[in-house]
Amino acid sequence: MIHIQDYITIDKEILGGQPVFSGTRVPVESLFDHLESGIALSEFLEDFPGVKKDQAIAVIEFAGKIFASGDVYKMFDAAA
Repeated sequence: MIHIQDYITIDKEILGGQPVFSGTRVPVESLFDHLESGIALSEFLEDFPGVKKDQAIAVIEFAGKIFASGDVYKMFDAAA
């Protein structure tokens, strides 16, 4: 089982609480921005060498599990 806290840090003192890859100041959002732009994971990892491949893969898998579950509607309600 993935424990997302092992891969992502949320701390008000780091980028104002924006989720970042643990041990870095790289926002998780940067990974998804790269992927949405058609940039391969390998290139993202080259652009952000502080992020480990297993971290990026774990975050992608976690996001997939969230969107595949019925709980995604709870996220929309919470964000509204």
